[in-house]
Amino acid sequence: MKIKDLQPGINRVNIESEVLEKGLLREFEKFGRKGKVCEVKIRDDTGEFILVLWDDEVDKVQQGNRIKITNGYVKRYQGEPQLLVGRYGLLEIIE
Repeated sequence: MKIKDLQPGINRVNIESEVLEKGLLREFEKFGRKGKVCEVKIRDDTGEFILVLWDDEVDKVQQGNRIKITNGYVKRYQGEPQLLVGRYGLLEIIE
């Protein structure tokens, strides 16, 4: 799959891309559990997209990394589409 094909509601997204930039880390506490979230801008040869990273994923990814997402999904948040790895997905750094 390519970035140009990503639309809200698509599941089982398998994609490889480059991390262009990593946004600010936000820490939060919800239901007594601490967590962190960060948006990163990714790209491939068809375009750019926002990937949202949660908790351990945040530390795993750095600007300039090539990444592979398996079984991710796309949703709309505050009017903007974004890609998430999700509970059943996998994020890998490609060497």
